[in-house]
Amino acid sequence: MYRILIVEDDATIAALLCECLSRWGYEACAAQDLQHVMSVFSQFDPQLVLLDISLPFYDGFHWCREIRQVSSVPVLFLSSRGDNMDIVMAMSMGGDDYVQKPFSTEVLLAKISALLRRAYSYTPAPLPLEARGARLDTSGAALHFDGQILELTRNEVRILATLLERKNTVVSREDLMRALWDDDSFVDDNTLTVNVARLRKKLECMGLLNFIVTRKGLGYSIHDS
Repeated sequence: MYRILIVEDDATIAALLCECLSRWGYEACAAQDLQHVMSVFSQFDPQLVLLDISLPFYDGFHWCREIRQVSSVPVLFLSSRGDNMDIVMAMSMGGDDYVQKPFSTEVLLAKISALLRRAYSYTPAPLPLEARGARLDTSGAALHFDGQILELTRNEVRILATLLERKNTVVSREDLMRALWDDDSFVDDNTLTVNVARLRKKLECMGLLNFIVTRKGLGYSIHDS
């Protein structure tokens, strides 16, 4: 498990980053004492730092210089400041990459993975596709729960895999339809509804009631509890 230190003065953003990174298998820590960042850095010993530029006491450029005096750990700047000069400064201070706020979590995760891969020959392990004691075996096209094995169709596997990969969040109908589309067929909105309804009945027979939740006007979700 790779350790990622978050140096961000917006408590909401820091909490969301911690939650997102933890969900993807990282150990995340948000620095609370922004006056003594190097003390937090030494105690946590991170393998990557997410560093805001606009911070109280000292800015992110200062802390990047301090980090570079003791470590070559990858530093990824996060900032609402998008001027070219800020980006040049971030890189010249020893930063490895720069993401402008507001940012896409998918882009941020991809950049983190790339930095870790370059620094540590890192390959992210796939997250287990499971929730509420049910585990999806994509290669065997089956769902395992409470000693039972439910055989699944190709579309059912894709639906569950997509929802479990993003469990505890809402997946739009459009995203699910893209997951079900391939070179041979196109799944329209009504076909998706039918597939989800059929899959729900199978899940209920296994004892998994309300496993797939409909969020009206938004899409579907699977939650751990």
